[in-house]
Order: sequence, then C-alpha cells, then structure tokens
Amino acid sequence: MLGQFVITFREAFEAFLLVSILVMYLRRTGREGHVKSVAYGSAAALTSGAAIALMVALIYGGLEEGSKALFEGVASLLAVAVLTYMVYWMATKGSEIHRDVEEKVRSSRSRLAIALVAYIFVVREVIETVLFLTPFAARDFAATSAGAAAGVALALLLSYGIFSLGMKFPLRRFFYYSSIMLVLIAGGLAGYGTHELVEYAEEQGYELGWLGEPAYDLGISSTSPLHHKGIVGSIFAVLFGYTVKAEWLRVLVHAAYLAVALPAVHLAYTSRRRAVREAAPA
Repeated sequence: MLGQFVITFREAFEAFLLVSILVMYLRRTGREGHVKSVAYGSAAALTSGAAIALMVALIYGGLEEGSKALFEGVASLLAVAVLTYMVYWMATKGSEIHRDVEEKVRSSRSRLAIALVAYIFVVREVIETVLFLTPFAARDFAATSAGAAAGVALALLLSYGIFSLGMKFPLRRFFYYSSIMLVLIAGGLAGYGTHELVEYAEEQGYELGWLGEPAYDLGISSTSPLHHKGIVGSIFAVLFGYTVKAEWLRVLVHAAYLAVALPAVHLAYTSRRRAVREAAPA
C-alpha cells in the first residue's frame, strides 16, 4: 500500500500543480470565464483514465494463468521505463513547468483550446498512474486501491494548502526526495518484472542456466510477517523490491538499475541546482 501511495501522491500532486498554475494564470490574465473549461478538460481526462484502467483490468482478467506472468512482467518493465523517464524529466526540466503552462495558455484563445490543454496535462498523469499501478494491482488490488485513494487525498490537501492558503512548501526538495523514492520503487518493479518473465520462460521450456537459479534463499516461512507477502515484508517488497528468494537475473537487473538510476537522478538535481544558483543575480 505504501508504494502505491507514494506513486499516486506524486502523480496526483503533479496534476493538481499543473491545473492550479493554469487556473492562476487564467485569473491573472483576466480570463476567469475560461476556468470552467479547465474543470471540463480535467473531468474528461479522469474519465479517459478510468476507461483505460477498466480496459487493462478486463484484459488482465481474461488472460490464462500462464499468460498473466508474462503480462505482469511486461507491465512492470514498461512501468519502470516510463517511471524512470518521468523522474529524470522532472529532475532536468521541472523548473520549466510554470513557463510551459504559460506558453500553452498564451497560445490558446478559445475555451475549447483551454479545455484541451487541461485535458492533456491531467490525462498524461492519469495514464502514467494507471501504468505504474497495474503491476501492483495485479498482485493486490485492495491495497493498491487504498494506497491510490490516500495518495490522491493527500495530494489534493497539499495542493489546496499551497495555492489557497499560501503555505510555503519546498517543491524542489519534495521532487528530489520523492524522485529518489520512486527510483527505489522502480528498482523493485524491475526486479519483480524480471522474476515474472523468468517464471514465464521456464513454464515455456526455455533454459536460462545459472541466471534462472536462486541467488539466495532466506528460508523465511510464508506465514512469517517478514515474508515478502507478510505484513512487514510486503512494505519493504513494494518500496525496495525485497523478496525472500530471488534468481540471479532478478538480482542483477535490480542492482544494475539502481546503480545507474540513483546517481543519474542525484546528478541531474545537483546540476540543475548549481545552474539555478549561477543564473541568479549577484
């Protein structure tokens, strides 16, 4: 539930942030009448996202047991790819959000165009969220739903506090630490997706050699709270990819992803912070 919460909170907050900036810019430029168009575009985006989520659920539910491992493996690795791109984009281009919003609004004169801008802003985040949560929902739908609902609620509350109550919130620091957390979650997804593909390959009769053999086995019982499906272990499983038993290929993919992604994200934020300081007037 915690990992699902982090993902949804981050994505929902980005969506609320974009919509809030859009509304503020419209009011600042004397186009209050277009604010309703933002609401209509956002509502249409949420409807589209719900339809996509339903379609994914129907596809997964109609698969045979063997094909579900393939689906979960591919969905996990696809989620890792998009999640990594999103985190890195935010690390390198996040400071341009306000300018990006203003440029799009400046070139959009009609109510329909404004609604379309809002739709694009929100539907992108919604689709990303559906994609990221699909592997988790396949394993535990109830926990994923609860985590997603809590993430949206907190994101809405925080957005309201920032833009309506004038709360001061260090956005750069928030995006940095949440990006590190998302990279850790993505690493776990990369390992889990690899595990599912290994299982599928073995079911199909493919020989993976030592890569498919266990790299370690902690020998923890499935009834123990420390098992990766237990009360305690499941939290670490979602956040860090913890498992009581893993194949060599899973371990190598997980470790390689973190070895590349963590330094890259940290360096991107550090470089951007240095660039902002150098560009600031003395």
